[in-house]
Amino acid sequence: MKKTLLITLLSIILMTSCKKESQIQVFGIKTKKEFNQLKKANWFIGNWENISKEATFKEIWKTKNDSSFVGESFVIVEKDTVFYEKIDLFESNDSLFYKVSVKDQNKEKPVSFYLTKSNDKELTFENPKHDFPNKIVYTKITNDSLVAVIYGKKDGKEMSENFPMKKTK
Repeated sequence: MKKTLLITLLSIILMTSCKKESQIQVFGIKTKKEFNQLKKANWFIGNWENISKEATFKEIWKTKNDSSFVGESFVIVEKDTVFYEKIDLFESNDSLFYKVSVKDQNKEKPVSFYLTKSNDKELTFENPKHDFPNKIVYTKITNDSLVAVIYGKKDGKEMSENFPMKKTK
């Protein structure tokens, strides 16, 4: 009896420890894990841009897997890319994280922000320990229009920068 119970417990541990994060299997029953925090950002997916006389700002979001999106953001002046960042938006332990690596900043080590506020049209990510930005807010204006705003301190002064964008694809 003890041997059977031990084998059963070991089998359960092996099945759950070898699972993909998106699928749970216990006692032979498979269920798909829901990533409800990430679903709040489904409207990010696509190509976004803002073209002005000074520069072209672009942000591209793609689905990486069922628990994460990847994004790229860049600014082009004339034909030169003057700013580039890579973004990982992922759900872990029922929390949503926005991890960004900026070229030529912070030794290109990623800085993480976590979701602090959300509704159908707005997602707010914060990292109070980071100087600028320490808060990133995405607001959905329409299905093809959004505004990203970053907040923080630069040279001891509170600042914000707005990035309105239209969906191109």
